[in-house]
Amino acid sequence: MDDERPDVLTIGRLAHRTGVPVRTLRFWSDEGAVPPVARSAGGYRLYDAESVARVELVRTLRELGLGLDDVCRVLSGRTTVAEVADAHVAALDAQIRSLKVSRAVLSTVAKRSSTVEETALMNRLARLSAAERKQIVDEFKEEVFGGLDDPRLRDRMRTFSIELPDDPTPEQVDAWIELAELVRDPGFRSRLRTWMELNTPVPGQGRPPGASIWWARQIVQTVAEVRKGGVAPEGPAAAEVLSELFGDADRAAVLRSLEAGIEAGAEHYRRLVARVRGQDSSPDATEELEWLARALRAADQT
Repeated sequence: MDDERPDVLTIGRLAHRTGVPVRTLRFWSDEGAVPPVARSAGGYRLYDAESVARVELVRTLRELGLGLDDVCRVLSGRTTVAEVADAHVAALDAQIRSLKVSRAVLSTVAKRSSTVEETALMNRLARLSAAERKQIVDEFKEEVFGGLDDPRLRDRMRTFSIELPDDPTPEQVDAWIELAELVRDPGFRSRLRTWMELNTPVPGQGRPPGASIWWARQIVQTVAEVRKGGVAPEGPAAAEVLSELFGDADRAAVLRSLEAGIEAGAEHYRRLVARVRGQDSSPDATEELEWLARALRAADQT
């Protein structure tokens, strides 16, 4: 019989030779990936030595994630391995990005002990398109900064962007989820608008005294060094620090701006934006700002 010839393999012998199950070989054969070279008198499929090499190639391509249709196209010469591989690299990149987003969402859910509803919202926010994310940010910018007559602010806002990169880290996705929730909150927008109005100069006048706290990080650094030295905000040494920082500026105006920024959560917002951008953010200055507010209140009472 033909299937007893040493150069001809039955599907069982092919399975034994390659280590691929008979069921899989039969399926590949039916799909045209590993066609038989002949049939026995009894109608059984027969294969040869070249079939062994073909099985090895099919198995390799399948292990790399290629679908059987693509495998058949390669084997028939309609495309090349390189062309198919290039397409699959792009598909794998997209899948990896999606998996990173899923991981970030699940990590955030675990940290927050989120409800089903919160989980669904976070997943939607994480998977927004670039255009949808831009729309959220643009609406936020218009409500918070729109109409404020300050050339420096307009220039800052013109170049200001909050963009999640095409291949974000889990930390960036986590920060974007929190930031998106924050900027969509009407209460946060209102508080931040109030703070911005206090920091925007009236036409024809100089910048409000409190504005320098938020744009000049050396103030925060000075307070950090003072706190590290153990200076209490209510003590005489703190009063000297205030004189060094603000001179004869209107301390009440400084305090109003500072309290508005603290209430708005401006520092937390700043750090979230930096994390989304993948930038090295300066240390959290919340405690320094609160120390400064306490010192200003104490000075006002003396």
